[in-house]
Amino acid sequence: MHQSVIVAKFGGTSVANISAIENCVNIVRSTPEIRVVVVSAQSGVTNLLVQLAKAAKLQVNSDEVLLKIRSIIDPILIQLDDESLEKEVHAMLFELSQLCQISSRMHNLHICDEILSFGERISARLMVKSLISAGVNARYICSKSLIQSNSHFGQAEPDIVRTKENVLNTLNDLHNTIYVTEGFIAADVEGNTTTLGRGGSDYSAALISEALEAKALQIWTDVAGVYQVDPRVIPSAKVIETLRFNEAAELATFGAKVLHPATLWPAIRQNIRVFVGSTLNPEAGGTWIVPKENQEEVHSIHAVAERKNQTLLTIKSFDMFQTRGFLANIFAILAKHKVSVDLVTTSEVSVALTIDHIGSQSIGQSVITNDLLTELRALGQVEINIEENMSLIAVVGNRLHVTSGISGQLFSSLKEYNIRLFSHGASGHNICLLVNKGDAVEVIQKIYQQFFIQAAEHEKVVI
Repeated sequence: MHQSVIVAKFGGTSVANISAIENCVNIVRSTPEIRVVVVSAQSGVTNLLVQLAKAAKLQVNSDEVLLKIRSIIDPILIQLDDESLEKEVHAMLFELSQLCQISSRMHNLHICDEILSFGERISARLMVKSLISAGVNARYICSKSLIQSNSHFGQAEPDIVRTKENVLNTLNDLHNTIYVTEGFIAADVEGNTTTLGRGGSDYSAALISEALEAKALQIWTDVAGVYQVDPRVIPSAKVIETLRFNEAAELATFGAKVLHPATLWPAIRQNIRVFVGSTLNPEAGGTWIVPKENQEEVHSIHAVAERKNQTLLTIKSFDMFQTRGFLANIFAILAKHKVSVDLVTTSEVSVALTIDHIGSQSIGQSVITNDLLTELRALGQVEINIEENMSLIAVVGNRLHVTSGISGQLFSSLKEYNIRLFSHGASGHNICLLVNKGDAVEVIQKIYQQFFIQAAEHEKVVI
């Protein structure tokens, strides 16, 4: 529908200060096809807003936190030197301080989302002013008028149909105007502010891209694309130039922080190419995430990712032996307690599940609660074992389920380590291993050495 349009999303580090914002402006000006800009809050602001939103629980000094937020925002305002903008932003900060008084007395999810929205709301105003000052015909549009969601505060789910209607009706002058809006923020049917969860700015940009049937979605951050391995673990790791949707989705799901797991689904539904690049060095290129090509996929491993804070829950019961419905009962209980399971292995009398601790909404509280354990034990004679501080290592690539020798190479290179769970075959795009947290870095290094360093040296010898 708008196949010449590009939607560009700029992350927190990309709008962290006036110099970073100027880099964003230069990218927009140098790419005429960018007609929609989606922004995150300034780097560090959202973490401070989380403290304010949970002030009653965390017992924080709201005035001190507000001063820290101003210490990030005010230097940008000074550089932009616009009295009207300064008044608008300071009025928003005053409104935020009023909400903090409520938050310090009671914990309310609706108020939490309202507080969390201020980072992106301020950031969008700063970006609009910066673009206008550079001669760009930019206009602010509130994301609440674009993305409609349910009322699940803190982790709202968008209404795809209504969102598309809103986007097409509101962004109706794309030829002449560059629209700037917030990521992360939506509204329910009553107009209440909701948020799409941490990392939701990417998701917002993807939803808008899908609604517009855009040519491409650009994700601008502080790294030059998706790396083979986290460069903090392997400094020599390289950027992957091209990934297919399925591979990128696996990486996002299993720990590649440069992409939000939900981001790719709107792009996949609409076959929209996604680019990931760095605002610090846009000329360096980045990673293109593209639909599956028509030609036969090459057997290969492209990346390794780690998902931390995993728990292994093992349930053993002889009631499982030749009994129908036992596993269904287990999963029904887990679903009731909103526990998301990643990997599963079973035997005749036991089942082992990996659970992501990040899914817990409560600070410092395990997702495996006493109430959950009580219901599991009520199933019969069950033995439950919980192993925490685990890491899930995902090896991501193409056609791994039909490639001979990969499992053998993995086990051979990792013979010194205890692999608590191994999953291969459910997907053609990943092989997963569960290891102790303390072994994770060495395991990643061993896998990288086996499948990237040695493989590259072998190719040179063959040539």
